[in-house]
Amino acid sequence: MAKAPSSVFAFIVKNLLVRTVEKDTFRFDAKAGRIEWKANKTEEYRLTVDGLVKQSKSFTYSDLKSFTQIEQVSYFHCVEGWSVQDIPWSGFRFREIMSRVEPESKATHIVFHSFGKTGSAPEGQDHYIESLPINELLDPKREILLVLNMNRNPLPEDHGGPLRLIAPYDLGYKSIKYISRIEFAHGARPGWWTLANPIYEIEARVPANRLRKKN
Repeated sequence: MAKAPSSVFAFIVKNLLVRTVEKDTFRFDAKAGRIEWKANKTEEYRLTVDGLVKQSKSFTYSDLKSFTQIEQVSYFHCVEGWSVQDIPWSGFRFREIMSRVEPESKATHIVFHSFGKTGSAPEGQDHYIESLPINELLDPKREILLVLNMNRNPLPEDHGGPLRLIAPYDLGYKSIKYISRIEFAHGARPGWWTLANPIYEIEARVPANRLRKKN
């Protein structure tokens, strides 16, 4: 995948919605792999994997970069009706996580958790979460990617760095940003937006007439 020209990429970044519900309280230093909080606190970024697994695991930013990396170009479809075309992403498939943990047999879904607090807390949910079925995360036809890079550069923090999800065939609110935790769970769990307003359904397929290619 060739790197998009800077003018094209600038257009993509400008038109892709940035941080929305998360408070602007942190920055991410990709070179150091550290989260810098505005409260003068700095910590190494770690991705926690827990829940219905035989043993919890923790991965540094360097660990995630060592996983087999995949490049893909995807559309981003917002629930509000707008789309951004041909965004160049790279990162790793969920199977990289699955190969490193032992899920319990009753685990059916993954709940993704963001770091950083949200501006409000619907039903007490004070940080962004989303859930997806494990079988969809592992389905190559769904093209779901855990993203570390955008246009071959570290993922900009306003667009979810250090780690975000891209689910091209689901509406944008399913593509959670700032992932800090991957929880194996039994059954789907309402995401932050679903708790805030039930019009945001747990299953959020992009309407077929908005898709460039059919899944």
